[in-house]
Amino acid sequence: MVDRDVAARARESMPRLRQELEALVRIPSVSVPGRVDRPLLDAFELTSRLFADAGVAVERLDLPDTAPVVTGEIPAPPGAPTVLLYSHYDVVAPGDETLWSSPPFEPTERDGAIFARGVADTKSNILAHVGALRAWGGRPPVGIKLCIEGHEEIGSGALTAYPATDPERFAADALVIADMGSIRPGVPTLTTALRGMANVIVEARTLASGKHSGQYGGAAPDALLAVLRALASLHDDAGDVAVTGLRREEWEGEQQPEEDFRELGTVLDGLPLMGTGGLGSRVWFGPAITVIGLDAPTVHGAVNAVSPYARAVLNVRVHPEQDATEAQDAVMRHLRHRRPFGIELHVEPGPTGNGFAAATAGPAYAAARAAWSAAWGRDVLLAGSGGSIPIVSALARALPQAEALLVGTTDGFANIHGPDERLLLSEFENAVVAEADFLGRYAAAFTQSER
Repeated sequence: MVDRDVAARARESMPRLRQELEALVRIPSVSVPGRVDRPLLDAFELTSRLFADAGVAVERLDLPDTAPVVTGEIPAPPGAPTVLLYSHYDVVAPGDETLWSSPPFEPTERDGAIFARGVADTKSNILAHVGALRAWGGRPPVGIKLCIEGHEEIGSGALTAYPATDPERFAADALVIADMGSIRPGVPTLTTALRGMANVIVEARTLASGKHSGQYGGAAPDALLAVLRALASLHDDAGDVAVTGLRREEWEGEQQPEEDFRELGTVLDGLPLMGTGGLGSRVWFGPAITVIGLDAPTVHGAVNAVSPYARAVLNVRVHPEQDATEAQDAVMRHLRHRRPFGIELHVEPGPTGNGFAAATAGPAYAAARAAWSAAWGRDVLLAGSGGSIPIVSALARALPQAEALLVGTTDGFANIHGPDERLLLSEFENAVVAEADFLGRYAAAFTQSER
């Protein structure tokens, strides 16, 4: 069914949703490996109450190495599909609070936006789900299931392996993964691809201890130079990844404008971007290798010595349809075949996570295109994302026939994980309206496709 009044009801609910969002944001629910702190439990409890108020029969799922998961259900009307709603209530730490213009856990409005840690990533998406259900009076024309977790920011713990062991709890015809948003403000966006992720650690040990560079430099094997030379081999002169076995394809859809990318990435004036080809192939549909950590002597207090030891950790971003372990093996093989200055490197694997590529020809995508376009008043954009969401590939494996929609309240300028994270109230409202409208359109499209 398509309820012509659902959008109006969703928009009318925004003042209440905003109040509830601010209450949720005030809870400093930072996830930390190895423990579940009281603020996480407070956020879990408030999230559970919000969904119960929206008509869901809420349950608590406890798993090892993760915060409690909000699950639950609204049974589907006869012949109707079921939609699984996903999001997470944990946030990353605010970092250096002196870089914030206002306290990170005190939501503050400026210029049509709310500033606070977690307001965009991704507590507003929790309220978008709640608002969509309330717009239907808690009785949507589709069945509803929930998966709202509390350790997404640190890898999801045991949750990533759980759906395959309990598929009935998550069984659905479509997934609404609310942890994304518009590529830029005012542009309704459906994310259809996520790159995977793999880490690799490389190190060199060459001396029992550091030695005077005047007495030994030039002949003594320098561990830091060996690691740097190996790292330099990972890219060609243009900045493209030069590792055999990593998949890359051109992105055929609309590209992110380079000026937006430069602004969002705070690229200094006059500097070139790395790599060749379209931005979509470089940051959505191709590999990237970033040195995210380096153990080496610091510049401050440096002494004249040959380095006996050096280590680096690499973050490898993987084509959405390439197995992350396969990509990790390719990078490890590349590094093990390097013997800089004849020095053998020690290479070992770190964590991995597969990417995701959505099928976009089914009734859920047809309904989503119509709903998101109507809410924003312009055609929807299909885009990729360079990031990864661990649970997405796990749910896709457990529910291979379900269509997965990656959507949300944020936008490319929201500065998630940085200081002054912010949520545009206009994007928040449009996301609530779009999701509420989608539930009705999907029920109608699904019924039509089954005839």
